[in-house]
Amino acid sequence: MKPETLNFFDKVYAVARLIPYGKVTSYGAIANYLGAAKSARMVGYAMNGSHGKAVPAHRVVNRKGLLTGKHHFDGTNLMQQLLESEGIEVIDNQIQNLDSVFWDPSKVL
Repeated sequence: MKPETLNFFDKVYAVARLIPYGKVTSYGAIANYLGAAKSARMVGYAMNGSHGKAVPAHRVVNRKGLLTGKHHFDGTNLMQQLLESEGIEVIDNQIQNLDSVFWDPSKVL
């Protein structure tokens, strides 16, 4: 399928699949990269609907590094556990040293 024929959610999933192991990005960074800067919330909706689509949704957080989507994961702390298994430190639902683990698709892709 050509990129221009993908719907917005599929474009979000394509970008999310590129987030490297041990890195995170934000809903807004993905939206900005896709040319839809005011659509961070739609990226969040896409992440919520990504289960079963082989998308590393745990690597997408809000702009402050908060695990705002954690309640969409099975288990109490699954999102945090997945991030910590990749070496990302999380305290009180917030990524520590966000600048050092942040991946900005607009700068990398």
